[in-house]
Amino acid sequence: HHQGADGGGRQGIGTCFSPGTCYDEAREVRAMYKVVLVDDESIITEGLRRVVDWAAHNCRVAALAQDAASGALAIRTHRPDILFTDIKMPGEDGLTMLAGLKGEFPRMQIAVLTGYRDFEYAQRAIRLGVSRFLLKPSKMDELNESLAYMTGVLDRLPPEGEAPPPPPGEEDPNSFLVRRAQGYIAEHFAQRISLQDVADHCYVSQWHLSKLLNKHLGQSFYDQLNAVRIRQAKGLMAAPALRISEVAERVGYADTAHFSRVFKKLEGVSAGEWRNMHGGSGE
Repeated sequence: HHQGADGGGRQGIGTCFSPGTCYDEAREVRAMYKVVLVDDESIITEGLRRVVDWAAHNCRVAALAQDAASGALAIRTHRPDILFTDIKMPGEDGLTMLAGLKGEFPRMQIAVLTGYRDFEYAQRAIRLGVSRFLLKPSKMDELNESLAYMTGVLDRLPPEGEAPPPPPGEEDPNSFLVRRAQGYIAEHFAQRISLQDVADHCYVSQWHLSKLLNKHLGQSFYDQLNAVRIRQAKGLMAAPALRISEVAERVGYADTAHFSRVFKKLEGVSAGEWRNMHGGSGE
């Protein structure tokens, strides 16, 4: 990827970082940082591409995108080092998208362009690891400062490998994503939901979400979903008027036999036995 070993020095002071190789020579061989620009107004992305002297910051624009979907595709295709994006999604959705990006691409530096003055929102975005929050229309010196800051961070990162842990005061974007995933499962457990549905909600790939759930909760997506469904089923079975097949349907199992197998696996007894032990009745 990028040989960012010059410690962020941009003054050409002859910083040496390996025998016989000094700053000016290294600058020639270091790969340029890739940038993706996302905004629903093409005049903004085209304008940024044209007016910023990207080469002066050792950057090149790899792609422009118009919305969240094409932006996500551009990011997965090009794996940029720097992202400039306008978050149009209100509140938690916008923050979830930012957390998803930082969680899945921890090295990527993000500058958010926005037309809204929302200090609290900006603070939360920065706690999730966003590098800069720029109000539109952004001034040239603000754009240059944000680029200098982000390339400086990238210069100091070790080549490839994991990004360093979040500094004190920053929220781990992956913990944020796991909480969002759990919230989505708790809200939609009665529907036919898949890992892909939850990953889409969290703006990450299925693979990344699966890895996070296993790491943070020690459970797969289906383990988590089944646990929520069976917990809800036990609450419903206290109502004797509901048949077990109705309970199964209400908590998201179209097939009563499947529900029964999952229930017995998790509780050690059949749903009917559990109901008899807890004072309910009725099949």
